[in-house]
Amino acid sequence: MVSCSVEDRRETVHLTRPLVSVVVPAFNASPYIERTLRSAVQQTYANLEIIVVNDGSTDDTARLVEKMARVDSRIRLLSTATRGVAAARNTGIRASSGPYVAFLDADDLWHSTKIEKQVNALHRLSREWAAVYVLHHIINRDDEIVCSYRPDVARGYIYARHLTFKYVGNGSALLVRRDVALEIGGFDTSYAAAGIGGCEDLDFELRLAARYLVEVIPERLVGYRQYPGNMSSNHLQMGQGALEVVRRSLAANPHLPHYAARSAMNATRKYAYWQFRQAKSSWLSAMVLWSILQSDPFFVIQRILQKGLRWLDIKNSDLQFRSKFDLKSIPLVEPSYESRRSRRHLVRLAGVDAKLSSSLEP
Repeated sequence: MVSCSVEDRRETVHLTRPLVSVVVPAFNASPYIERTLRSAVQQTYANLEIIVVNDGSTDDTARLVEKMARVDSRIRLLSTATRGVAAARNTGIRASSGPYVAFLDADDLWHSTKIEKQVNALHRLSREWAAVYVLHHIINRDDEIVCSYRPDVARGYIYARHLTFKYVGNGSALLVRRDVALEIGGFDTSYAAAGIGGCEDLDFELRLAARYLVEVIPERLVGYRQYPGNMSSNHLQMGQGALEVVRRSLAANPHLPHYAARSAMNATRKYAYWQFRQAKSSWLSAMVLWSILQSDPFFVIQRILQKGLRWLDIKNSDLQFRSKFDLKSIPLVEPSYESRRSRRHLVRLAGVDAKLSSSLEP
């Protein structure tokens, strides 16, 4: 009789579960790439291939990845000329072998259970469910949590709601069926070519949500890093990119009711306004603010109040203790507060999604 150890049985279980291909686009990522890859290799879901696409880096990114690959054979390095994050992700998707693909930006972190929870959620659902996302914390250079946005979530057919609320929030939160990622054309490289890259993940999510159902794990399992110098800190580019992404999505879906389209543009203009303010572009800020005021005059009142409280918020934030993003423990997600007005708005958009979902192909 052939016996096997507990470790052998564990390995067999992992190998019989579907392979997940982790795609890591990396450009001059040497300060963070080792931390990022450690959060991937320490996943409780072990059946992974980790494809790092070195997008023409001029620092030590390739050397650091190769060093980690010698220790963990699941890590693979692909090197290309500099073409941008969208092209790098597409290279990784095409090179992947698993039925599921997860994206991990080269400076972000994953909680150790992220992939396992996503696979468990998606694997039991039918093929019309194409992806699953998780929530996130915003972290700084030192892995400290500096912000956690409202834990808004939606599942099922979420296209109209996602246009307004943009639930996924970053490029490291999504796990998707590989064949669906290829079917919808992968990530659009034209944004980077036009100098407005940074929101390609939102564009990908909207094309996905317009045709498929999406699941959610309502836990903060991603540390989404923001710091001066990374792509998300290019506020001018992020604001312009978001406006163009939503404009293209609305043009591609002319059947969307006017109410939902107006809601999407209004929400995106507000996002762009804050981005332009941080970029210190007075002209663009004023132009977008004027558009917002046509549909939401209360926004200017909120703007005045927030400006008056800014000093107090800064003083309080300096006094707060910042905890590190923990790869092992998961804090409880606080309930999301909704005003009566926002609740009515959400219910109306959910009704739009319900109607749109009925026209999906079986």
